[in-house]
Amino acid sequence: MSEENLNVYELMNKLAQTAQERALTAEEVALFKSHNSGLGALLGIEFTAVSKSEVRAQLEVKPQHHQPWGVANGGLYCSIGESVGSIASFINAAAPVVGVNNSTDFLRPVSEGLIEAVATPVHVGRRTHVWCIEMHHAGKLVARTNLRTMITG
Repeated sequence: MSEENLNVYELMNKLAQTAQERALTAEEVALFKSHNSGLGALLGIEFTAVSKSEVRAQLEVKPQHHQPWGVANGGLYCSIGESVGSIASFINAAAPVVGVNNSTDFLRPVSEGLIEAVATPVHVGRRTHVWCIEMHHAGKLVARTNLRTMITG
């Protein structure tokens, strides 16, 4: 792991430890967002609230998220669920996690606008976690992910 990646991991781990005790402040969430990387950042996922009991994020659906017929690709919902649920699991474990099962139901199509995602725990065990991630657009449920993660650290 490069020194830069190690520093980002140390910062994220410190924020995770803080979130185990209390919800992150707006300033801490902003710091968290500024170090968001990987697929979530590429897609445009922005975390808005982080605590041990709930992680919230949002994403603005844009044409690059579309299938050829103009609606968000189902993989976008899977990726939102995986990203938000993995962060929720990381916060609870204060250790690296990997997704081992992602089951996402697509309920309504979205062409544009904000998708808001909320991850809540279903089961938080010593080695595995299960998270429910609900995604809403304009107040309506558009997708729901059931994500199982495994703690690797």
